[in-house]
Amino acid sequence: MGRLVEVVPLRVKSMLCVGVSLKLPKTTLLTVIARNGYLMCGLLDVDRLDKLHGDRGIVAARVSGARTVDDLLAGRVDAVTVAARAAGVTEGITGEEALSHMF
Repeated sequence: MGRLVEVVPLRVKSMLCVGVSLKLPKTTLLTVIARNGYLMCGLLDVDRLDKLHGDRGIVAARVSGARTVDDLLAGRVDAVTVAARAAGVTEGITGEEALSHMF
C-alpha cells in the first residue's frame, strides 16, 4: 500500500516549511505549513473556513489540482482566506509565492 503519511521539511525562500501528504481512500490531502499559515490542495473550503473561524484570522490559501507537494508549490493559488489576503496572498500567484507571505 505504500506510505499513508509523508512529512518532509522544505525550504521556501530560505524559510523552513513542512510538507504533508496524507493518503486517503481515493484521494490525497496535501498541505505545506509555514510559520503563520498554510497552503492546501483543493480539499480546502476557503469560504467555509472563513465563515466558521473568521475570528481566528487563519492565513490559508488553496491550489486546486495538485497531486504532490511540489505541485502545491508550483501551482497557482485559486482561493485565499480574508486573513491571507490581508497578509498579501492573492489569487494567481504560485504556492511558493503565497508561502513567502506566511512568515
